[in-house]
Amino acid sequence: MPIVKVNSQSRIKQFSTYTLTTLIFIVLCAGVAFSQVPVQKPSPTPLPTAVDGTFKNPDAPLTTFEEEMRAKREIKIAEKDHEENLNRAKEIGEIGKQLKEDNASTDHDRSKKIDRRSKPTKKVRSEAGGEDEEITISPRPTDLPGAIKQIAEASETLSKDVQKTPRRVVSTSVINNANVLLELIKLARGFFH
Repeated sequence: MPIVKVNSQSRIKQFSTYTLTTLIFIVLCAGVAFSQVPVQKPSPTPLPTAVDGTFKNPDAPLTTFEEEMRAKREIKIAEKDHEENLNRAKEIGEIGKQLKEDNASTDHDRSKKIDRRSKPTKKVRSEAGGEDEEITISPRPTDLPGAIKQIAEASETLSKDVQKTPRRVVSTSVINNANVLLELIKLARGFFH
């Protein structure tokens, strides 16, 4: 008996259509299934525990003990900031003394010392509650030696003023002295260039 080969073109088309339809059906079912899965929300952060192990609501008012602890912490931070400000003022005064006493150093060394004074002076002024403002200096230095002399004097004045000012006081004299010193530094930079 001879083998009869049946033309299978129609079968291939029929199989391809069936396969394609099945694939589309599977993809749609998977999409529907994934959309049905609930999205897991991140778990809320646990409430902070107190010393005794109980949970505390962050919106609840503080107890007397907690208020005292917070106040003590704030006082320590303020004292630390004040101590850092006093150290800056001492550094400014020391550099002023060095400038006054050291006539043999080069202009480059003097320029570095003057530039080193700018940043701590701005921080001292900021701690005193001041901002940058226009200052007119009288008498205005006309040369580098005159500017250095005035910078040294202003540095020592600012240092002493900061050291004698209590921690909680906003001192206008500290702010003014800092602004004068910063203006003198700006003028001295002009003499170096």
